[in-house]
Amino acid sequence: MTHVLVTGAGGFLGSVLCEQLLAEGYKVTAVDLLLHRVPSLLHLCHDPNFDFIRADARDMGVVGPLIAKADVLIPLAAIVGAGACARQPVAAETTNFDAIRDLNDRRSSNQLVVYPNTNSGYGTKSGEVVCTEDSPLEPITLYGKTKVNAELLLLEAENAITLRLATVFGSSSRMRLDLLVNHFTYAACTDRYVVIFEGHFKRNYIHIRDVADAFLHCITNRDKMVGHCYNAGLDDANLSKTELAEAIRAHIPGFVIHHAPIGEDPDKRNYIVSNARLREAGFEAKRSLDDGIVELRCAFGVMPFDYKNV
Repeated sequence: MTHVLVTGAGGFLGSVLCEQLLAEGYKVTAVDLLLHRVPSLLHLCHDPNFDFIRADARDMGVVGPLIAKADVLIPLAAIVGAGACARQPVAAETTNFDAIRDLNDRRSSNQLVVYPNTNSGYGTKSGEVVCTEDSPLEPITLYGKTKVNAELLLLEAENAITLRLATVFGSSSRMRLDLLVNHFTYAACTDRYVVIFEGHFKRNYIHIRDVADAFLHCITNRDKMVGHCYNAGLDDANLSKTELAEAIRAHIPGFVIHHAPIGEDPDKRNYIVSNARLREAGFEAKRSLDDGIVELRCAFGVMPFDYKNV
């Protein structure tokens, strides 16, 4: 049985990924501090192949021995997003980069690491530019810089695969409302309106369960994928903010879209992303943006309307 260590396992992505790893027959050790006080992994505790360690991913006194026991390492623990990193720069540097460096130093060449980067690492681009894995990485935020530096470190070592994730959407037991599709859909379901700035700015999207499936694909196809980075997103979901809002309004009539003349995204994400390399490696995202909007509308009916994006 392949043993997978997942740090940041209680997060938006981790709670879904751990579930899918267990369903595919992997043994999973999950590490998380659960700072947000959301018991997002409770539904996995019945599985004898699941173990949980409450710890900081930076604490190599705890995490180091866990690394030694694993076959595959998936370091999800991070301070996520430009705003969060700007508010916590030391935590961002030590979690997003230093902890990855320490993990890399402690693993053997036989241990695979699959690492999630962000495609915001492509930096400031025109909305007409198509970014491939050969496009230069020019991150402009601390978040982008720490993630890009960690990716470069890993790809210079042996036995590593990195995924440059598009903006993720979908439901999770550790829900996030700050991600663009989730945010707009939540606004449509609650406030019934959204204010958009830079409405023409384009970005790529991917469903959270497709991201988890992509990690699984990397593990099972490691021999042909190792040593490379891959954009992970939906090719037919390179949409502007306005196009996204219109897609949501098609499912939630009465959603009012207001365009504001001021405001800007800190990471300046405005480009089309090609996911051809990952498709050529045998994986393609299969859950559509429409699927995600329908799912989220249902999820927000279950959630309290005063839910805080903690």
